Amino acid sequence: MAVIGVVGLGVMGLGIAQVYATAGHEVRVTDAWAPARESAMQRLRDGLAPRVASGKMPAAEMEALLDRITVCDMADLAPCALIIEAIAEKIDAKQTLFAEVERISDAVLATNTSSLSVGAIAVGLTDPGRLVGLHFFNPAPVMKLVEFITLPGTTPGAAETARRLTEATGKTVIPCADTPGFIVNRCARPYYGEALALLDEGRSAGEIDAAMVAAGYRLGPFQLIDLVGADINLAATESLLAAMGESPRYQVFPALRAQVESGHLGRKTGRGFLHPDPLPPAPADAAAIVLRIEAMLANEAATLLAEGGTDMAGIDTALKLGLNFPRGPFESARVHGLSAIRAELARLRAAAPDALKPRYDASPALEALA
Repeated sequence: MAVIGVVGLGVMGLGIAQVYATAGHEVRVTDAWAPARESAMQRLRDGLAPRVASGKMPAAEMEALLDRITVCDMADLAPCALIIEAIAEKIDAKQTLFAEVERISDAVLATNTSSLSVGAIAVGLTDPGRLVGLHFFNPAPVMKLVEFITLPGTTPGAAETARRLTEATGKTVIPCADTPGFIVNRCARPYYGEALALLDEGRSAGEIDAAMVAAGYRLGPFQLIDLVGADINLAATESLLAAMGESPRYQVFPALRAQVESGHLGRKTGRGFLHPDPLPPAPADAAAIVLRIEAMLANEAATLLAEGGTDMAGIDTALKLGLNFPRGPFESARVHGLSAIRAELARLRAAAPDALKPRYDASPALEALA
């Protein structure tokens, strides 16, 4: 089987290494920081030990998996067929790393970036045609989704190798364009953003989340913010807002900034928008809350669809796998009906302040639902 390389031994890098090793590959891993290299195997063992203790994984299977992973120096990545970086989200660091890696190996190169342009990372490479994006979701051994980004100059061989090797691990690989936020981080913004708009209008976080949970969502928008961290959500929203030309579609609402400033970031600090309080009963107008948020999800998905690089099924699957949504945005839109979606967007636009009216402009691509 092909040898896989992973550079970057944080939580994500170790998780990606585990994914390929579980599928039977020899995996070579490294990190520029010596303590990360020195502790990598023990951290992997510590992460797997609870599964062994609970009987979910035989001890022999864990040992075999660990035996397939080797901590090495950068030069030892030379025989790899695929090398994936999972280092810090700094474009200059990624460019420097790939420039070094392409000098020592003929491997297909993959970035696990969640927020940077794959095309920008490729700038300066001697052979940018062998770089792709493989965006794994955390925790990588558990989450089935991998967003797959190719560039106009990506060679067919590089694309086929990266996709084949990753699909063979059991992942669902969804192609997407090299656009800000890719699929999930882009299309998920209205889930949080419109909930924050409702909060700004006087609705409570509890009733908003209760409405969405009653509609089948595993977690409401504020529960998700509390899970990930309000600071992380704010940074992602600000990044997308800047990348999309300050469009009001990605408005950063004051309540999110205030939450971060308060220090109540969610589960990691012990209190968030909702955590640790239980959800209240769903409000009487829960269906209206659901329609509003799902209309915005559908509109964003339609906008992304019009930009190319993916399809309706890919977007729906990505949102279901990446965020555990009960249905994708296009599936939701079909349940409501195109006329209801367009009417809701028109209502929201009419009621919005002038600065936010463009937020609710209906995408022409919604007509594909008709």
